[in-house]
Amino acid sequence: MVKAVVLVGVMGAMALAGAVQADTLAAARAAYADGRFLEAAELAEAVGTSAGYALATDCVAKYGFHLAEEEEKQALYERAMQLAEEAVRLDPNNPEAHLQVAHAVGRYSEGFGPMKALREGYPRQVREAMETALALDPDMVGASVSLGGWHAAVVGRAGGLVARMLGATRKKAIAHFDRGLELAPDLKEAYFEYANGLLAINPKRYRERARELLTQGIELPPQNAFEQILHDKAVERLATLD
Repeated sequence: MVKAVVLVGVMGAMALAGAVQADTLAAARAAYADGRFLEAAELAEAVGTSAGYALATDCVAKYGFHLAEEEEKQALYERAMQLAEEAVRLDPNNPEAHLQVAHAVGRYSEGFGPMKALREGYPRQVREAMETALALDPDMVGASVSLGGWHAAVVGRAGGLVARMLGATRKKAIAHFDRGLELAPDLKEAYFEYANGLLAINPKRYRERARELLTQGIELPPQNAFEQILHDKAVERLATLD
């Protein structure tokens, strides 16, 4: 009888803890949607799960890239990398955790020149994390779009020799971007990243296609604060192509 009571008590406590975690994660997602990225990161980290740490990584990295002062960025990206590593540690089979490793390391590596980043192994680390995410979830939109962006960035900015060393190609970039749009034709970010990727590869060759993609993305109404940021940047980028 005593054992049964104890068991019921333990199960009740676990259920309550799970409900609290779910509520906190929902609050973190609401804060993210409102653009309160650092608050969202704190809430998500407090959940203590792989999903929570992955969301916290996303929030910190996006705040660092889009909103933080220049002198704050690298420290934020370092923090994002720590959060992402914890997300993977807690659940190595969580594709979002691996994608956020790529997100954080990718942003951090942008603070260095291409050759230093290459020497440190960051480009390979980013690609491998994205590929792991896709291996775990072949239909993961974010991983497809991000991997397209990786190929485009290496081809367009690092030069032909480095691209060959890393296995980056224009065709792979376009294939991953196309896959992302196929999976999520209503995702504003997919259009924005596709356009930016094409312009990184060859702005003259892909000017019109980039203009078309930006126009299509702008026509989609923003669903949250992050999409509003992307929307405004897409409008600015489109203006430079006129």
